[in-house]
Amino acid sequence: MRHFKQLLAGILLILPTTLFAAAKVDTPAPDFSLVNTKGEQVNLSDYKGKYVILEWTNHLCPYVQKHYDSDNMQTLQRKYTGQDVVWLSIISSAEGKQGYVTPSEADELTTSRNAAPSQVLFDESGDVGKLYGAKTTPHMYIITPDGMLRYAGAIDSIKSAKQADIGKAENYLDVGMQSLMAGQSVAKKVTPPYGCSVKYKS
Repeated sequence: MRHFKQLLAGILLILPTTLFAAAKVDTPAPDFSLVNTKGEQVNLSDYKGKYVILEWTNHLCPYVQKHYDSDNMQTLQRKYTGQDVVWLSIISSAEGKQGYVTPSEADELTTSRNAAPSQVLFDESGDVGKLYGAKTTPHMYIITPDGMLRYAGAIDSIKSAKQADIGKAENYLDVGMQSLMAGQSVAKKVTPPYGCSVKYKS
């Protein structure tokens, strides 16, 4: 009986870190559940069998504005959602923090920017952002149809807020998606993200 209790205590100590292990490239992407702008619960597991791109965003961040004002982000969204890829834009800004928006404001942003994500999701608690280690906006992730996380990092190679740099940069997300969809591995699986810090609640 004493041995059983010791074993149980050991399991309970291990269990939280197992359940909430941080996302790592080349390991299964942790599942999550977030609410979309319609108040519907969206689970990552709903999209099993499809490529999924995660984009952390904050519309007031100059680095995000660089990619939206130039239509670069929307072009990528249209390109890949047009190929049955799921694009999830995630807002982890807490209420009162920069980038926080209501569901109707998020829909207005999607319309006014001619954006084309599959879903805009709210992570006000920051739990999912922290689970994935999202540090900046934008911060991009690619999940393959088998549920594996295959890319995490910057959208491209030039860390600036200047639109003029977009054409000169290597777009890591685009190159990574092209490699994966061609049956190849991603050459640069992890890159340093750049942008504004995610405005977490705490």
